[in-house]
Amino acid sequence: MSIFSRWFAPVLVAVAAAVALLLWRNSPSDETLAARVPGTDHSPAGEAGQGGNAVLAGKVVAGDGQPAALPGSWPEFRGPGRSGISSETTALARTWPAGGPRELWGIDVGEGYGGPAIQDGRVFLIDYDRDRRQSALRCVSLADGREIWRYAYPLAVKRNHGMTRTVPAVAGDAVVAIDPKCNVVCVDAKTGGLRWGVNLVSAYGATVPPWYTGQCPLISGDRVILAPGGSEALLVAVDLATGKLQWKTPNPRGWKMTHSSIMPMELGGRRMFVYCGSGGVAGVAADDGALLWDTTDWKISIATVPSPLVLGDGRIFLCGGYNAGSVMLQINEAAGKFAVRTLFRLPAETFGATQHSPASLGGQIYGIRANGQFVCLDEQGKLRWSSGPAAQFGLGPFLVASGLVYALSENGALSLFEASPDKFNLLARSQVLQGRECWGPMAFAAGRLVVRDLTRLVCLDVAAR
Repeated sequence: MSIFSRWFAPVLVAVAAAVALLLWRNSPSDETLAARVPGTDHSPAGEAGQGGNAVLAGKVVAGDGQPAALPGSWPEFRGPGRSGISSETTALARTWPAGGPRELWGIDVGEGYGGPAIQDGRVFLIDYDRDRRQSALRCVSLADGREIWRYAYPLAVKRNHGMTRTVPAVAGDAVVAIDPKCNVVCVDAKTGGLRWGVNLVSAYGATVPPWYTGQCPLISGDRVILAPGGSEALLVAVDLATGKLQWKTPNPRGWKMTHSSIMPMELGGRRMFVYCGSGGVAGVAADDGALLWDTTDWKISIATVPSPLVLGDGRIFLCGGYNAGSVMLQINEAAGKFAVRTLFRLPAETFGATQHSPASLGGQIYGIRANGQFVCLDEQGKLRWSSGPAAQFGLGPFLVASGLVYALSENGALSLFEASPDKFNLLARSQVLQGRECWGPMAFAAGRLVVRDLTRLVCLDVAAR
């Protein structure tokens, strides 16, 4: 290259750049610059759960529904205390007419398995609208199913064995929900107005589980407890009013989020939260998020779905599908230190729930094992009875109210039987849903049972007349 070429080329580039800059500054533009709003300057990737905060792009759509003037509450996943057992004393029918319990109302919902929560005559449900490509936290009347409000925001979700899988949590005037892509939304329970939103992927390094989010939020006092299972935290507590971080638990083993939900536990005078991560189980202090104990003695290789069943005296019953069976852990406390040991294991043939967590009542454990039969175990793991091959429930849900079990088969047949350690005593059975994949958790309040299949939510009158 000549001396002239080495000198002339840089000068030519500089002159061209100067001309381009001048033309840009003096050219007209139709674009209007907008002020940056914290939390809203993320790309559409946030819709896909890869970061950002899609919740902030939403709006409230008011309906003409009105709250029911009815008592009763099912405020979160598995109802009061996350037990799967109603604390109400409403008299319930022990037999049904030929047509089954009366359907009070029914509404169409997006494909999925998200279950309802009930408080102050309102039914709350996380839903997905495929046509509008929107996630929606909906509030409908317990009286007639008419929509009171919905908070909807853009979210890109592809069908993957349905979309929704979670149950909202409501306390006071706040309702919190998690959508399929790990967006957490908190709104006013009466109006649907947004309080705050956070994406667990961008905020805490969470990974959206293979079948989308299955974890249900836990409200504990004035805090919301969540399990990102990400690079930043195993569990976090955020302020219910503002969403501001209160504490976070380290994740030294790098466990990822599962479909299991957090369960509260009391031991040694200390309140804690128990969570099944991808690689084991941990206990976290409720006051400051400290990791009190963990164990790798229980993990499921494919999908951890059922939540821990906390029993008395530091015992925790864990179960799963995919041939995982179940295990009973014993947590001991001495001088503020916690130790974990395994009391016994059960093979899948005895008990291993693929989807729904078991319930404990009167010293017995009730649940649906992997072969679809309903069973009763004692707390030592001995099988008391099974419903047998003639009464199959598949991946359907169940709950307990007034000593009665309501169990829904995955094809929509509702069975009523006693929660008794003696035998399976079927009282009534009726086809209440005509759809498929009736997998979503049920809810109960004021003698009303709310159930769903893949695309429809219905309310049944099960009170005594």
